[in-house]
Amino acid sequence: MYFHDILRQMEDLRKQWKVQDFRYTKEQKEKYEMLLALRRARITQLKEEGRVAASKAKTTKKVVVEEED
Repeated sequence: MYFHDILRQMEDLRKQWKVQDFRYTKEQKEKYEMLLALRRARITQLKEEGRVAASKAKTTKKVVVEEED
């Protein structure tokens, strides 16, 4: 199963979830959990391969302006 197929199926399940008053049936919940596990496994694989961009930690420097009297 391709990654984009997993995301599309998860999106479809979320739409059904909204229509069903924010409740999953037992089968839908099992399918969603399976898809979520596949998605997390794929993301972990991408991280291990170094194919995920990592953001740098934001550093802020405070500039102190001294006024001359």
